[in-house]
Amino acid sequence: MRIVSLLPSATETLCLVGGRGMLVGRSHECDFPDGLERVPTLTAARTGAGDAAAIDADVRQHTAEGRSLYTINEDELVRLRPDLILTQDTCSVCSIDLETVRRLVEPMSPRPRVLSLNPITVEGVLDSVLSVGGAAGLEREARAAALRLRERLFRAQEFVPPYLDGPVVGFLEWTDPLFVAGHWTVQLIERAGGRHPLNPTTAREDAGAAQGPQQAERAAGPSIAVPPGVFAGVGPEWLVVCPCGLSLERAWRETARLGREAWFRSLPAVRAGRVAVVDGNQMFNRPGPRLVDAFEWLVAWWQGRPELMPLDFPWRAWEG
Repeated sequence: MRIVSLLPSATETLCLVGGRGMLVGRSHECDFPDGLERVPTLTAARTGAGDAAAIDADVRQHTAEGRSLYTINEDELVRLRPDLILTQDTCSVCSIDLETVRRLVEPMSPRPRVLSLNPITVEGVLDSVLSVGGAAGLEREARAAALRLRERLFRAQEFVPPYLDGPVVGFLEWTDPLFVAGHWTVQLIERAGGRHPLNPTTAREDAGAAQGPQQAERAAGPSIAVPPGVFAGVGPEWLVVCPCGLSLERAWRETARLGREAWFRSLPAVRAGRVAVVDGNQMFNRPGPRLVDAFEWLVAWWQGRPELMPLDFPWRAWEG
């Protein structure tokens, strides 16, 4: 089978279940696992230069004008003759959109199958492993991989004290303007023992309290923008700065900009030295297998369990 992946989390998932040899094309953001640079790149970003404020302004301008944030090499896509294309329709800012992909494959013969992956919960990410494995003919490998990921999630959560009100956590997915965590990240925060009051999970209808084994019935909405005063007002005791799509170095520079603001320096987390800067391009922002690494890191950091800390997790402690 010949597979093109236009989504970094899908590429990671395909490689996890043993389909790396099937990958014949990828997006420019598909950079994990190592060695993918030999696979042809089909997309490019029209934005991404400058600091967080400049990127946000560029994205808003493109969106207002109805222009896509990405380009795709249509001729190369046709030449590769894929049987399957992996894409998404959750966020047009994060990756090329589903409708663009459908338009491109319409005249192709034979027409490849398009699999859109749109997980917004932790359990949805596990389901995506099964979906990718099934589409690639690797059902058995996918079931085994999903089981391993689930076991790691459960094992890490054993170190989290149940039924206690944990600390208030601030999690910034963007820094100018401020966007706080949404979707699966909020689930990870709460399951690791934190509270995320600005965008908490809520139980689905008829799910009761949705605690313990029923925790999958609690979900959060997308990331939301908040004013600095509102963010400071909840008094985050722990803070994670993890701008979507930015490397650790760029995230560090954005944190340094925040560090010049009085409201930021006044946060309990900053005063107590409980601030972490994380590579958002690799961790948390991609709904793929490495969300389990991110969860293990959260538990290790908050619960004082260094033995859970994944090797080479891309983060640095911010000391101001």
